[in-house]
Amino acid sequence: MNTPEATLQQGAAWMQSWMKLADPSNLVGQFGGGMAQQAAPVMRMLGDFGAGLPQAKLDALRNDYLQKAMQLWQDVMSGKTPELKDKRFSAPEWTANPMSAFSAASYLLNAEFLMAMAEAVELPAHNQEKMRHKIRFAVQQIVDALSPANFLATNPEAQQKLIDTKGESLSKGLQNMLADMQKGRISQSDESAFEVGRNVGITPGTVVFENELFQLIQYTPVTPTVHEVPLLMVPPCINKFYILDLQPENSLVRYLVEQGNTVFMMSWRNPDQTMGDKTWDDFVEQGAIQALNVAREISGKEKVNVFGFCVGGTIAATALAVEAARGRQPANSLSLFTTLLDFSDNGVLDVFVDETQVAQREQQLARGGLMPGRDLATTFSSLRPNDLVWNYVQQNYLKGKTPPAFDLLYWNADSTNLPGPMFCWYLRNTYLENKLKVPGALTVAGVKVDLGKIDCPVFVYGSKEDHIVPWEAAFASMNLLNPKKAKQNRFVLGASGHIAGVINPASKNKRSYWVAQAGNGKNRPKTPAEWFAAANEVKGSWWPEWAKFLAENGGADVPPPTQPGTDKYRAIEPAPGRYVKARAE
Repeated sequence: MNTPEATLQQGAAWMQSWMKLADPSNLVGQFGGGMAQQAAPVMRMLGDFGAGLPQAKLDALRNDYLQKAMQLWQDVMSGKTPELKDKRFSAPEWTANPMSAFSAASYLLNAEFLMAMAEAVELPAHNQEKMRHKIRFAVQQIVDALSPANFLATNPEAQQKLIDTKGESLSKGLQNMLADMQKGRISQSDESAFEVGRNVGITPGTVVFENELFQLIQYTPVTPTVHEVPLLMVPPCINKFYILDLQPENSLVRYLVEQGNTVFMMSWRNPDQTMGDKTWDDFVEQGAIQALNVAREISGKEKVNVFGFCVGGTIAATALAVEAARGRQPANSLSLFTTLLDFSDNGVLDVFVDETQVAQREQQLARGGLMPGRDLATTFSSLRPNDLVWNYVQQNYLKGKTPPAFDLLYWNADSTNLPGPMFCWYLRNTYLENKLKVPGALTVAGVKVDLGKIDCPVFVYGSKEDHIVPWEAAFASMNLLNPKKAKQNRFVLGASGHIAGVINPASKNKRSYWVAQAGNGKNRPKTPAEWFAAANEVKGSWWPEWAKFLAENGGADVPPPTQPGTDKYRAIEPAPGRYVKARAE
């Protein structure tokens, strides 16, 4: 095999030669962006990874590309319109003009070549799959950024809009771009259409406790009786809690209250510089455990049902493991939605986690400071750039459109900061070193934690198309919790992604979900594949499945509380409270 440097140099030289030989009028350069220009950063990146490309693979890629490029050129010269199998080029303007069609087709051919190169490279044996994942991700970022749909000069839709509006679309697009530059982010929704406490986050309730880290909301009951065991909801601290309480028709909180649950919700404070020293231990001890204790005191119950979503589930499970190590079992049940406890499969986030990147964050933040919310938002947007970045560049800037009002995307833009020490601990001990799943490997709040010591029924939910917490990784919690009581664990798989899969209102009865019998002993499905093979698909929302689980663990039905809180925990302010309204720096 050639050395990586020699092979990549040879590949770059071949591409430049091809442009001169096979494309005498330089149409590839004019309309497709140019293979050499597009490939240059990819070549440099592959060299940085120490990737090598065997001569035989290079020859095969070259021959395939030459054949397809020649065919494309012949089709264009004969008047045949290229077939564009990509939604970015589905508008009729792309095929109305032969040059635009050729531009899109040559781009897609170049993109196919670059991704094939990323798949074909040979890597050092150590950590090979992780490195290949990073290469795929990096090449895809370059490929997506170079789409002709992203530039006014090569986007016929935007050009036609410019003509039809007599330049107004360009003027409006520039205004949109300047406004976003001031905000420091791309607008994904008409943010003027929403306000927390006015039309999102409006389920009636009262803040009954607060400390430096969170407020605790107790929601107002609406049923003649309620389950005597209340529900404590621990949302992710990376985002704000009102994803679970958007508008009335898609509010999970409202649904739970209507099902007869007394619901307590943690509303994490959006950290400012005064909180730059907070740690993971603080979020567990002063956060989740404090909320547990307050909910128990207000309800008068020794145990409560506990729910955690995404990193909120990781915090909740850690808190219950800490309590178990102290000889306490405050949870009557535990529900985890799209949560990682075993970080063996980190999904697409894996590309951001390695020793070098974590050490860099530790050097910046481990002793104090904030991980800015805008940096986290940029990271998550980069996971789906065509949907969350370039689509809005095209619509907002090139075509001058105002993004539509969409509550979920409004919430998505309402980012939160994280304390540096907490964030660095989380990155290293879970994502990088995967210690949480190992009994006794981590000390949190002064005790060694063992997830297997949590003793209560468990409901685990995963989303089938989740790119942040792959459903197989969510399923892995089934093997960590109740290791000797398999029948106490229940897994439900929903359709769609990380957020949309969870926010699937029962009233709309959309999508579907999968359920299977847990089994016991040797018959228990121990792998995601075994579970899915035994599962049945059910049409509609999975929310009623969870409501049934909560009812089974909710105890007797009793009269609802006549007022929020107690004499000790008096009403502070109406829900959603002021913590959720604080914007990230």
